[in-house]
Amino acid sequence: MGIAERKERDKLEMREKILLAATELFVEKGYDETSIRTIAERIEYSPATIYLYFKDKPELFHAIMDQAFQTLLERFRKNCTLENPLDRLRQLGQEYLRFAAEHPALYDLMFIMRKPMDHIHEPKDWDCGFQTFYVLQGIMQQCIEEKLVRFTNAEVASLTVWSHLHGLIALHVRGRMLMMPENLQPYLIQQSIEDILRIIRV
Repeated sequence: MGIAERKERDKLEMREKILLAATELFVEKGYDETSIRTIAERIEYSPATIYLYFKDKPELFHAIMDQAFQTLLERFRKNCTLENPLDRLRQLGQEYLRFAAEHPALYDLMFIMRKPMDHIHEPKDWDCGFQTFYVLQGIMQQCIEEKLVRFTNAEVASLTVWSHLHGLIALHVRGRMLMMPENLQPYLIQQSIEDILRIIRV
């Protein structure tokens, strides 16, 4: 590996280190209580180092969102490929659940925390999030066209299905299912998904 390649690798590794530390702190302390300085302290570098990669906290947060949604989008495209749209919808639901289980802190930032959304002023600022929703909407549109579901509007259908999935995950991620035995929670979530799919089918 040459000097240039090594420098580029080191730069990418530092960027990932900053993003990881920022994600952890945003979840632990909240958006307002996390500063560039606290992120720098977490990785044991000076704030000046952070500013070599990001101009401010909103840009840093948006980079986390872009990366997270891109990861989710790639997983949808790779793993939700069955020809039947209802089967593909089930795949998408399972992939969404797996993503949340593997990345609970990221899920919290992407879909639960409110404050960062104050920095979204135009649709293009949230394109990364829209693209994942459009995957779901495309599947629902095909289900409607093939008369496989009770819905007639793909946006309404997508919002309904997403709300159900998000509700289950948010309850689980935020520890609101403690009244249920922990070993039963994954089973109950899976059954709830199967029930919503059964309800919406024609």
